Amino acid sequence: MARPAAGAVEERPDWTVLSDEEVVRRVRAGEAPLFEVLMRRYNQRLYRVARAILRDDAEAEDVMQHAYVEGYLHIGQFAGRAAFSTWLTKIAVYEALARVRRRGKELLSDPLPEGDEDAMSTLKSPRPDPEQQALQGEARALLEAAIDALPAAYRSVFVLREVEGLSTAETAECLDVSGEVVKTRLHRARALLREELLARAGVAASTAFSFHLSRCDRVVAAVFARLGVAERPKTH
Repeated sequence: MARPAAGAVEERPDWTVLSDEEVVRRVRAGEAPLFEVLMRRYNQRLYRVARAILRDDAEAEDVMQHAYVEGYLHIGQFAGRAAFSTWLTKIAVYEALARVRRRGKELLSDPLPEGDEDAMSTLKSPRPDPEQQALQGEARALLEAAIDALPAAYRSVFVLREVEGLSTAETAECLDVSGEVVKTRLHRARALLREELLARAGVAASTAFSFHLSRCDRVVAAVFARLGVAERPKTH
C-alpha cells in the first residue's frame, strides 16, 4: 500500500457512516475505541428512555453508563435477532426498572383498566397560562412537565414512540410487551397529554428531554474510564 506523501495530511475515515452491525463486528474484533460511535449514536435514546422511567436526570445518566458498560462487556452475546439499538435499549430499560423496584416506586404496569377511558379525565394536566407560551424554552419545559406527569407505563411508550420515533414493533421489543399494549398505552398517553397541550406548547415532541453534546462527551469519557479503554483520537 502506498504511503502518503511527505507532509501530506492523512485523511481519517468517517466512522459515523458505518452501520451498527459493522461497528459491532469491529469492536468484537478488538477495535474497542470504536464503541464510542455507538454511544454517541444512542446517547439521546438511552437518556430519554431511562429518564422516562426514573424521572431523574442524574440517575438516568448513570443508567446510560451502566447500559454501555454491560453492552460492551457482553457484546459477544448480541445475536442479531433484533437491532443492536433495541438490544442496548433493553439493557437500559431493565436497569432502570430494577432501580425503580429497589426504591419501591411505580412500575410499568398499566394504571387504568381496559376500557376505563373516563378515568383519564382525573389525570389531565392543567391548562397553561398564555404567558408561559411566549418563549420556546418555556413551551418545551411545559411539554416535558406534561410528559413527566404521565403514569410510567404511558410515559415510556410515549417517549419511545413519539419522542424517539421508534416503531410499534421496536417499542414492544424494548419494553417486552405486545404491539397491542404499545398501541393502547400510546393512545392513552396522547389522550392524557391532550393534543391542545402539544399545540399550545408549539414545540415538537422530538425536542423534549434533549441530551446535549457536553453531557454526551461526559458519558463517553466515563464509560471508557470504567472499561479501561482509550478514546479514539479526535480530529479537528
